[in-house]
Amino acid sequence: MKLKRIRNSSIVLLGVLLLSCSSSFEEVGTSIIDQPIEEEILPLEATSMMDVAYGDHPQQKYDIYLPADRTSSKTKVLLLVHGGGWIEGDKSSMTPFIELIKERHPQHAIVNMNYILATITPGVTPAFPNQFLDIDEVIEKLIAEKETLQILPQFGMIGTSAGAHLSLMYDFVYDTEDRVKFVVDIVGPADFTDPFFSEDPNFSLALSLFVDESKYPDGTNYAEATSPVFNVGQASSPVAMFYGNLDPLVPLANGNALDAALTSFEIEHSYTIYEGGHGDDWGEADILDLQEQISEFIAVYLSIN
Repeated sequence: MKLKRIRNSSIVLLGVLLLSCSSSFEEVGTSIIDQPIEEEILPLEATSMMDVAYGDHPQQKYDIYLPADRTSSKTKVLLLVHGGGWIEGDKSSMTPFIELIKERHPQHAIVNMNYILATITPGVTPAFPNQFLDIDEVIEKLIAEKETLQILPQFGMIGTSAGAHLSLMYDFVYDTEDRVKFVVDIVGPADFTDPFFSEDPNFSLALSLFVDESKYPDGTNYAEATSPVFNVGQASSPVAMFYGNLDPLVPLANGNALDAALTSFEIEHSYTIYEGGHGDDWGEADILDLQEQISEFIAVYLSIN
């Protein structure tokens, strides 16, 4: 924060008129004007910080983009979560969303995070719930530093693929204080009990290795416990959903199931189906439509007055 101090020394105006001892004794003026020190807070400049650590693991890093003229009373935050099947990917893949937000919503702060990637090797940090908790670590750090950063800790989340799954789960299960105001779900897996997943022996094995069983109660149905569809509730935030009708990685049935679950709890949401697969082959008009809808969601659910 840049502060410019302007100091006006106390100006003492003293006039004393001494008259001789007589019946006419008049004080014509003694006044003291004290000017307090004034501080002029100059508008903050836009700034970016890359690879900020939020934990001890080398993958626990985020980039933060802080807008000019930010304040802790108005500058809300958009949190980006990348995809990659929980085992790969990087925050750099979310660059197009950073550019979109800077262009259309320049008053918002942006946080683009990495999380600890899982492996299918036993004994290595599993994905669940650890990746959900990585999001929580980022949010807690931002809240603790809100005055230093000059941000208002209200969040919108934008996730792609596995990152959409993590974002939905964080909002539905871990955001107990309603810090997240909406989630954008772009081709996020939503129901691991779907035959597309449950009947695939490779995925069933992966899920068993992805789950840290020590962090769930005995007898937990892990497919349900880690599926957004089974964790929607009355406190869930609004969701903008985008799926492809020919997606080879996340079946459209997952989108339909999440749509039905959100509808059953009367959660505000939108559901858009594009012609194509997992997003990489959607047409230009569809991408423009997606961008427009995301921008509208930000304007409605994370507005800055």
